Amino acid sequence: MARVRTGIRAVGAVLAAVLGVSLAGCSATGGKRAEDSRKAAAAEGRPAVSTPRWTFAMVTHSGDGDTFWDIVQRGAKEAAAKDNIDFLYAHSDEAQQQAQLVDTYIDKKVDGLIVTLAKPDAMKDVVAKATRAGIPVITVNSGSEQSKAFGALTHIGQDESIAGEAVGDELDKRGRKKALCVLHEQGNVGHEQRCAGAKKTFAGSLENLYVDGTNMPDVRAAIEAKLQSDRSVDAVVTLGAPFADAAVQARDTTESKAEIDTFDLNAKVAIALQAGKLGFAVDQQPYLQGYEAVDLLWLHRYNADVLGGGRPVLTGPQIITDKDAAELQDHTERGTR
Repeated sequence: MARVRTGIRAVGAVLAAVLGVSLAGCSATGGKRAEDSRKAAAAEGRPAVSTPRWTFAMVTHSGDGDTFWDIVQRGAKEAAAKDNIDFLYAHSDEAQQQAQLVDTYIDKKVDGLIVTLAKPDAMKDVVAKATRAGIPVITVNSGSEQSKAFGALTHIGQDESIAGEAVGDELDKRGRKKALCVLHEQGNVGHEQRCAGAKKTFAGSLENLYVDGTNMPDVRAAIEAKLQSDRSVDAVVTLGAPFADAAVQARDTTESKAEIDTFDLNAKVAIALQAGKLGFAVDQQPYLQGYEAVDLLWLHRYNADVLGGGRPVLTGPQIITDKDAAELQDHTERGTR
């Protein structure tokens, strides 16, 4: 009897193994077919879904020529193409103008809105107006602390205070003693939070330096003046990738020994990291912010899904050094990091 039971167990085990392999094969085949279908749709310019042609609009606080927002837009546009979405984009670094642009899209009765809250007081009323009109809103990049209170579904981005604290920790690891935090947009609460976070964890001293981010020669001149007058500064932290190069030029002109570090990553920053011109960068994955914002709006319209459980969906911070930059080179060159 024992031999019979043993035989039955053996046969059962063999059947289970065979069945498992068979199911795995079916799953792999099905997954491959789905992926092939998705790629074919993308190649032909067709959406990967059959849901209605909804219209989503994104309105950001970006100024002209800010390459960071080019990456955000690329992510949003690629998600929109997949999700059969008509994607609209507008921007203004003037808070009241940004609010007016959102108001215009509300009047056009778009199906979803994506906004930034760099200057939340100016955006509060218009976000409330959108939600009253039944338009779902997702905030990205800035405004994680105000997003829920304003009625948005969720926030996608990095927690700016946490990101700043990560910078302070990294400066300590590198033995820095005195740092400049270069703020290029006055009134941007996210920028203030970054510098305050860095000051909180940095064992050395940190000073804020306010510059006009719309005038790059002035940015460089302001950093040069500070490095020239205070030779004890051994670190300069810029809050956006385009300003890192200006800081490098300022350091070289003044022959300062300060390390230049920056928030955000792009192709130029990746190259500078590998060349040793920059110490580190803080990546918050802007492509992912744009992509997920559109995708989550689509999921909400299609299936009433909400991600985050009432908390922000974090895309950063990630400290990028010269070694990491080499691995990300291809992504930065195609404009997705």
